[in-house]
Amino acid sequence: MSCIYSSVSFSVSSKSAFPSSSSRSNFKPRISCSVGGTVAEPKSINATEPLLLDAVRGKEVERPPVWLMRQAGRYMKSYQTLCEKHPSFRERSENVDLVVEISLQPWKVFQPDGVILFSDILTPLSGMNIPFDIIKGKGPVIFDPPTTLSDVEKVREFIPEESVPYVGEALTILRKEVNNQAAVLGFVGAPFTLASYVVEGGSSKNFTKIKRLAFAEPKVLHSLLQIFATSMAKYIRYQADHGAQAVQIFDSWATELSPVDFEEFSLPYLKQIVEAVKLTHPVLPLILYASGSGGLLERLPLTGVDVVSLDWTVDMADGRRRLGPNVAIQGNVDPGVLFGSKEFITNRINDTVKKAGKGKHILNLGHGIKVGTPEENVAHFFEVAKGLRY
Repeated sequence: MSCIYSSVSFSVSSKSAFPSSSSRSNFKPRISCSVGGTVAEPKSINATEPLLLDAVRGKEVERPPVWLMRQAGRYMKSYQTLCEKHPSFRERSENVDLVVEISLQPWKVFQPDGVILFSDILTPLSGMNIPFDIIKGKGPVIFDPPTTLSDVEKVREFIPEESVPYVGEALTILRKEVNNQAAVLGFVGAPFTLASYVVEGGSSKNFTKIKRLAFAEPKVLHSLLQIFATSMAKYIRYQADHGAQAVQIFDSWATELSPVDFEEFSLPYLKQIVEAVKLTHPVLPLILYASGSGGLLERLPLTGVDVVSLDWTVDMADGRRRLGPNVAIQGNVDPGVLFGSKEFITNRINDTVKKAGKGKHILNLGHGIKVGTPEENVAHFFEVAKGLRY
């Protein structure tokens, strides 16, 4: 499928380069329904469906929607200024006002088609009796990693309403602020990735501890994975009930597993989460991201997710072919491209969109934005992306 691109102004200083919400006034409104006793959309919300949701559901759209992983964060000067006043990451991610402010920073500047909650996949741990902190320059630190069955028995099932009420409050505010001009996105960590952080005691290069547990004492790991699967299904439903219109599941470390081990320690729990969520929220789009997923690509749709997000090591055309027509695709521009010239960025965007084909594609990076990325290049990325036409 070939794509035809309209001419695009490359003036990144002009806010008029970004189309207004009125430019999609021809889209038909959808009626939201009550699922499982909860209403997904507040009455005050604009009735027009965001472009991202239409694309995921296979509706005809004029261009691919676009947002960027880590679009709210360390590359933005406004975020750096806020960090000077609030140096603790946990404070920034657990304070309603700060979460909303940070989540909206890229929305106010770039007008992406997805506004993702500013949070962390490890946020639920405290509510599960797993003490942790995120330390500047070091990253996450788990203070008492579970290694035995008795340790795992001390891990509590996550109850979002009790442990992270600020997440629900922030999502509700974001829905009102964005007013359906973009999709509000939530996210969670996948069971194996969460277990990897917890068992390793933080980030890891070799994943020796989690693999030792998997291969020497699989019963212990499966017990931990089951708790995470049940908890993350609850967390996704909670986010959806408070305003998230799509939720991304990050299984960043699942690709450290061989295919046969992925099928034992990751795939069943991802399936379980998707099945549990779809029982109560059947139309909620679920996105799965696993970095370095080329060797597992055909297995990812088996989870039942609606969208598979590719990293940049997979050719987009190959990814589309290998995933098949029933799943939408997200990605997959190399974040390093944003350090290139504007012409280079434009060419890579066009190449990715052409290879993805028409429809069921969310334009994104293949990983999060890198620290030090020039903001004017991010602005250019969005400007070009929003000027595309199929």
